This record gives sequence, C-alpha cells and structure tokens, in this order.
Amino acid sequence: MQMNKPTGTKLIQPGLTKEQSLKTLVENRTVHSLNNCELNLFETYQESHLVPLKFNDLVVTSMLRGKKVMHLFDDPEFDYLPGETVVIPSQVEMKIDFPEAALDNPTQCLALAIDHQKIKETLDFLNERYPKEGTSNYWNLNHNDYFFYNNADMALTINKLIQVCMSEQLTKDIVADLTLQELLVYIIQSQTAKAIDLGTYSDGNAALSHVVNYIRERLSDRLTMKELTDTACMSQASFYRYFKREMGMSPIEFVLKERVKYAKSLLKNPMIQINQVCYEAGFEDANYFIRVFKKIEGITPKQYQQCFLKS
Repeated sequence: MQMNKPTGTKLIQPGLTKEQSLKTLVENRTVHSLNNCELNLFETYQESHLVPLKFNDLVVTSMLRGKKVMHLFDDPEFDYLPGETVVIPSQVEMKIDFPEAALDNPTQCLALAIDHQKIKETLDFLNERYPKEGTSNYWNLNHNDYFFYNNADMALTINKLIQVCMSEQLTKDIVADLTLQELLVYIIQSQTAKAIDLGTYSDGNAALSHVVNYIRERLSDRLTMKELTDTACMSQASFYRYFKREMGMSPIEFVLKERVKYAKSLLKNPMIQINQVCYEAGFEDANYFIRVFKKIEGITPKQYQQCFLKS
C-alpha cells in the first residue's frame, strides 16, 4: 500500500477576500508592504494551468489552502500543499497549475518577498557574530534546496510575520526585521538538516558529519552526551551550541528523530511486533517510544504499520 505524502505544520489562514472585492479569479493578490519585506496573499478560484509568476526579490512561499502543482527550474513538477514552503530566488519564474481550484474550493498561498540588502545584512551579521566551525564554512542560503515541510519553529515564525505584516502597529517594521532574521536562520538550519539526511552535507572540520554518522551507526545503543562530545572533540557546552546552531535541534532531539526514522523502516514489515521495533530502535520503554513516535509523526507506530497492511 502506498504511503500518504508526509506533511509539515500548517499555517494560520488569513480571511479570504470577499467575492465582490475580487479583481480576478486567478491569483487575486493582496499586498502588505513593509520596509524590508512584502507579504503577498494570492487566491485562486478557478482551474488554471501554467500561470507564470516572478519576483524581483528572493521570496518565501507557503501554501495556506488547497493544492497547486509547481513547475520550477528544470525539475519535475510537484504537488504543493498546506504545511509546505518553497524558497525561490529573485527573477526565477515559476509556473503554477491549479487543478482543483473552484469558487467553493479556493487555493490560498503567501509569498513573502525579502529585500536583498536585508538578506545580505543578516548573513553578514551571522557570519561575524556566530561564525561556523572551520575556515571555509559560512552562513549562506542554498538556492538549490528550495522545498521544505514546515517544522514547528518555521511555522511559528511565518505565522508571526503574517500577523505583523497585516497589523497596524507602529513598530511592525522593527518586529518584522527581527523575525525575518529568525526565519532566515531556520531556513538555513533546515537546509543543513536536509543535506545531512541526503548525505550531501560538507562542513569545514567534518565534526558534524562525523557525529551524525556515529549516531546512525549506534542507534540501538544507549548514547550519552559524553560519547558525542568526545567524538566531536569538543567540550559539552561548545558541542551543544555547535550542533543546535547547525541543525536547529539539540543532539538528543536529533537522536530521537533518527530512532523514529529507523523505527519507520522496521514498521514496513507487517509481522514485526511494536515492542521489538521499540528496542531495536534504541528505546528502552515502549510507552515512551509510542509518545515520541506520535509527537514526531502525528500517528502511533501501530497506525503507521497498518498503512502497509494489505487491504
């Protein structure tokens, strides 16, 4: 049985435009402009195909309602759903299909365009104040890695930007600037974590890759922070800061995610017992395993396993 596509954390949904105020049924646009960013809300109410869209600045897009099909770069088209974010460089044209859009089933998507100078200032600040390990490792955006499932931190930050941009508060430009910095950090951390997953990450002193490989080779062991810090050749405090800065999660959170990922691979066997999966994945208590699995995946291990049972 084919598994459903994974989902990320969904965002708040601003109210739709009243029908009498719509200027068009395809990508009706509402704009909220600030000093260093522009929040665009797009709504589509009829089936359409290959609708072109391009921005002068880097744009962070997130689906709020409905479904799009994205055509981007020379990559295969892909479904774009709530809980997902796509980061698109300036002057890159995307083409969009709306296969299910209708008056009673509109799509809604946000596009947050961020000023180029603001991005440069943020990256310069991060590289000066929080330099990465190694001489050739810098805070930077990877424009080839553009698709994300929203994690809780990213969703919270984008939601805050939606609320700030749509507000009337006098200090909204100040709050938005600080929140934009936060969003850029989360995007870079998500790109790092994804590169680690795909095995394409390279860091200046190889410490992170070395620790990640150490963890993956010993998931069923009782891993300690001392083991990990010794492997990284760092003090505990330095290692914790380094790992969390690079990955956007603590070492223990990463270990749990990796154990759940391994548990998922075991659960594809419909005959395996949940207790066996628990211990093989490095958990010592079945109830704790079930709680952690549900927190990360949104369903219990048994429910996940049942997705693979033949109907």
